[in-house]
Amino acid sequence: MSFLVIGECVADIVRAPGAADRVHPGGSPANVAYGLARLGRDVTLLTQLADDSHGHLIGAHLRDAGVRVEVGGLPERTPSAVVGLDAEGRAAYAFDIAWTLEAGALPPEAPGHVHIGSVAAVTDPGAAAVLAGAERFRDRATVSYDPNVRPGLMGEHGPAVARVERCVALADLVKASDEDLAWLYPGEEPEAVAVRWLDLGPAVVLVTRGAAGSSAVTRHHTVAAGAPRVDVVDTVGAGDSFMSAVLDALAARDRAALGALSAGELAGLLARAGAAAAVTVSRAGAQPPDRAELDAARADLAGT
Repeated sequence: MSFLVIGECVADIVRAPGAADRVHPGGSPANVAYGLARLGRDVTLLTQLADDSHGHLIGAHLRDAGVRVEVGGLPERTPSAVVGLDAEGRAAYAFDIAWTLEAGALPPEAPGHVHIGSVAAVTDPGAAAVLAGAERFRDRATVSYDPNVRPGLMGEHGPAVARVERCVALADLVKASDEDLAWLYPGEEPEAVAVRWLDLGPAVVLVTRGAAGSSAVTRHHTVAAGAPRVDVVDTVGAGDSFMSAVLDALAARDRAALGALSAGELAGLLARAGAAAAVTVSRAGAQPPDRAELDAARADLAGT
């Protein structure tokens, strides 16, 4: 199956107490594309990169992993984010980003799967092109979405929720963190939101909770899984690595098959994706595992 990921690249300037700044290639959609390529998947990233040092760094990083990078416009500067890490490695972001993708940059041929999300799916004027891609290819491709909420870039709360829900309605599979859902729907239980989102259209909604594990909700099952114990270096890219592993595992599933996943299959999916995230948080930056590393991590966890 071929994958098309549409969304931003971001230079993550990682700032930790007592350490020099480190610059890592990042951006949630770019991380998902990178993770898929690391797992041996055929993946194209439609994005925007400037002709600057950060753009060159990110482009080389993606291409070295096997991602085909299609640049739909040259911004004045490559988007960046100062990533502040607390003593436990948890990340907080301050962004400098613009997103101006135009629908004319979309490829003419439908892929097998389209992934959208994060800043690019809700930031005008480029968000219109992202949604156009999901709508155009949806008859011939499955679609996934990760809101990856960045409160400082979301604008007013009500319109932001409406934009997110429009993306949810276009998707067959949605992944959101508990922090995403807490911002979108304060005071609501994540699983209750997941059930409500199913009514908008997706077949599967996944909720991640960091060290507390994850859950999968379909019309037939709700399955929860714990997170592997691991020494955390930082959490940058953990959710994106989780998403890449999910998409890899479900690559052969069409829309109907996603809705028919058994409880056992959902449990296995969460375990494999959780292992991918665990590998990622054990090292600096958004560095997801390749297939051999992921298989080894799963085997180690199964033996503990």
